[in-house]
Amino acid sequence: MTKKTARYIQVYEEIRERIASGSFSYGSRIPSKREMAQEKGISVITVEHAYELLAEEGYIESRPRSGCYVIYRDSDLIHVEKAEADTMPDFTFEADVFPLSVYSTAVRKVLSEKQAQLPGRTEGRGCAEIRTAIASYLNRSRGMQVSADQVVIGAGSEYLYSLIVQLLGRDQIYGIEDPCYENISRMYAHNDVKVEKLKLGANGIRSEELGKTDAAILHVTPYHSYPSGRSADASKRIEYIRWAKARNAMIVEDDYASEFSPFLKAQETLFSMEPLEHVIYLNTFTRTIGPSVRVGYMILPEKTKDRFLERIAESSCTVSTLSQLVIAELLNSGSFERHINRVRRRLRRSAESQENS
Repeated sequence: MTKKTARYIQVYEEIRERIASGSFSYGSRIPSKREMAQEKGISVITVEHAYELLAEEGYIESRPRSGCYVIYRDSDLIHVEKAEADTMPDFTFEADVFPLSVYSTAVRKVLSEKQAQLPGRTEGRGCAEIRTAIASYLNRSRGMQVSADQVVIGAGSEYLYSLIVQLLGRDQIYGIEDPCYENISRMYAHNDVKVEKLKLGANGIRSEELGKTDAAILHVTPYHSYPSGRSADASKRIEYIRWAKARNAMIVEDDYASEFSPFLKAQETLFSMEPLEHVIYLNTFTRTIGPSVRVGYMILPEKTKDRFLERIAESSCTVSTLSQLVIAELLNSGSFERHINRVRRRLRRSAESQENS
């Protein structure tokens, strides 16, 4: 049975489409919360949640005693950049530790119920249980319509970076954020890949940097790029997708720790915006479960997954069967999402208290 989309998400998506299509143009005032509630026959609180999401993603802004106005400008995507801060702040994040008792329960259940699977050899891209569980989780939590066939499991982000080079080739130029997580540039260097560093602005890679780069592959961290803490807003994410389509290029979306966004709705992924051929999605459980859990995953685009899988067909899975089955159990039981939601609620309360202090 398909889970029904929450009403405020439906309103959010409808208004977002009207803004993107130009029905609500840049600078225009959108209907008030009360007006929208009357038009839709829903509560003002429902509309308020939808407007909060639109503001968080950079589509609208609320102006005191005036209303909500559209700040998304499609025609200026390549030219308009946000005012940049004088310094780029360090990004540090402290998440609640995943409950050891919950993890231990999952381990005991796997050892009790799936003993026969543990000694066997795991398929190179990962066992079916974890790939199916991840696909289902991404469908319901991130709006990413993916199948288990698109999922590849690996021992952490560094291994997946190396796998990316196997998929996309060493003869390409890889564009990376400047500054970026040092392991990204280090792993590409170890794989003898030519790298071009592209300067970050306030909301992602600067438009002029995208315009002049010779890169055919763009490795980006749209949510809280480390160490700058910069996140790509709605306009920048659309710009990345248009850049890839115009050049027939690839984007490697490194979505590390995005689950811990304090916003009411997790940030829309680049993959969900272009799932067919231009985006490869990467994430790990290192931050969400624990540093000792060296398990990451890669989502291949639908149109090119078969070609990519052929290139890594001889690779062996670098994650133990036990670890894969335990994570599958955490995902399927809802334990993983309950932990994520607890942390996000705490972060929202912390952000609200800081705003009010």
